[in-house]
Amino acid sequence: MVKIDTDKILGKDDMAKAASSGMDFTEKTRSASFLQKDNDVLFSRSLQCGIEIMRIEEALEKKKNMRKYYGKAFKALNKEYPQNTNGGYFIRVKKGHTVELPIQACLFLKKQGFKQKVHNVIIVEAGAKAYIITGCAASRAAEESFHLGISEFYVQKGGYLNFTMIHSWKKDISARPMSIAFVDENASFISNYVCLKPVKEIVMYPTAVLQGEHARASFNSLILSHPKTLQDIGARVIFQKENTQAEIISRAVSLGGKVVARGDLKAVAKNVKAHLECRGLVVSERGAIHAIPELETVFRDVDLSHEAAIGKISKEEIEYLSSRGMTAEEAQSIIIRGFMDVNILALPEALKKEIKELEEKTLKGSF
Repeated sequence: MVKIDTDKILGKDDMAKAASSGMDFTEKTRSASFLQKDNDVLFSRSLQCGIEIMRIEEALEKKKNMRKYYGKAFKALNKEYPQNTNGGYFIRVKKGHTVELPIQACLFLKKQGFKQKVHNVIIVEAGAKAYIITGCAASRAAEESFHLGISEFYVQKGGYLNFTMIHSWKKDISARPMSIAFVDENASFISNYVCLKPVKEIVMYPTAVLQGEHARASFNSLILSHPKTLQDIGARVIFQKENTQAEIISRAVSLGGKVVARGDLKAVAKNVKAHLECRGLVVSERGAIHAIPELETVFRDVDLSHEAAIGKISKEEIEYLSSRGMTAEEAQSIIIRGFMDVNILALPEALKKEIKELEEKTLKGSF
């Protein structure tokens, strides 16, 4: 295996920024890699059999069945999606293959004022299992840039996909992710979202459609909202078949930014079970958290529930930790780390450790 010369393709400063979104350039802990800078795909390769990974245009040209998936999820829900995209990744995990080490992808912004618009398609075939960690990050030079990421997920019968997205933007970046997942019979789709760095604005409302019996979906998010930030982040699950389950869980901390936490559970079939939970912590009075839960059904034989709670750090907690020799800033950081519990993310221990380390570094730099 040829080692990636990261200094030549990205540079040390940008490499560190990309690494903050979960990119492992050594590839020792990954099974496949993809990196796109602005519109240029810098490298793409699989390190394990059973995985295909390439630029989306290459897949459309070379893969006979690819065109039937491209845009299919949005058309099925009668949703419009931008057509003028450039790049993005195609990932396919072949039938029956188990991929224990995560597949990694990074979409990086480099140029000032650049508008990156990508389209991704991920297919996990019948009986396959995979973890994907995808990061979005921006160089210092990418002032006032924009990212639009369109993603389609297809988890086939008995498949399992654990997808983790880490946003590591900067205070002048705007992002609009759009994604839809179709989950077949006895299949599972888990979506973890982490945003700890400053950003100008993020608006996203991913949807999972449970179209097979005993299908499952889970959306989990950890959000740290910095001053002058808007994060309108939610998730929606549509239950099209009986005996399906889902949960939407979010943890949001406002350090001065505004968070809108949305969640929608829509049952169009009987015998479904789902729970929506949002917990928020307002650290600065300049910040705000707005929770908007929705439950929809016309059936009696469903079990849909929601729970929301927003609070603040108590004076007593700070005083107690200060009595143990900590500064007020250190005490506050510890309380927030406890609230932003990575255990809500359905991840293997190795990935949990990576996320926790990113969280600790970010919080230390925020106070």
